[in-house]
Amino acid sequence: MRVKSVILSLVSLAMVGAGAALIASVFLFSGVGSDRAAGEGGGFNVPVLEESNGPADEGQQKTGPEDKTLVVSIPKMDVTDASVPDADGADEEQLRKNLGIHLKGTGFPWERGANVYIAGHRLGFPGEESFLAFYDLDALENGDEITVADADGEEYTYRVFKEFVVAPTDLTVTQPVPGKDVLTLQTCTLPDYSQRLVVQAEKVA
Repeated sequence: MRVKSVILSLVSLAMVGAGAALIASVFLFSGVGSDRAAGEGGGFNVPVLEESNGPADEGQQKTGPEDKTLVVSIPKMDVTDASVPDADGADEEQLRKNLGIHLKGTGFPWERGANVYIAGHRLGFPGEESFLAFYDLDALENGDEITVADADGEEYTYRVFKEFVVAPTDLTVTQPVPGKDVLTLQTCTLPDYSQRLVVQAEKVA
């Protein structure tokens, strides 16, 4: 009986230690991951586009509001009305202080045939909007809804249909998807940030 008590005590201590280590890793390594997230040394690797990956249908397109900031809500991830500015993939300041960025050069929700590309940190920076912003991105499943609003207050609803991992050099994920209006969410893979985790959703309203 005494041996059993000792074993249970040791197991309990081990579990407490593991929990403390996990919590510490979030706070200690969030900065490390985010420093790498700028695309340096094989980190976050947000695409930097040299030319526009505009919508597939570039005919009579609605121009949209002058302010290109988007407001994103992802109920499954407890994200509500998060501001997402239009920014270059190398703009670490915007990536640090926001949930994410709308990748400059990709489409907008008011355009037909657009791929609205939003990238955000997996761990981010404590005290900033980026902190754990897209940590639960892999929890999204087919059918989950995401709402995007433009600066004029017009809302667009997307439904998740695909999740996959790509290499940091793969720019095809920023391009329009033939026959669809899509929203693409991107973050880094764990634990080494070596790949891109991508979730795509199709506009349904």
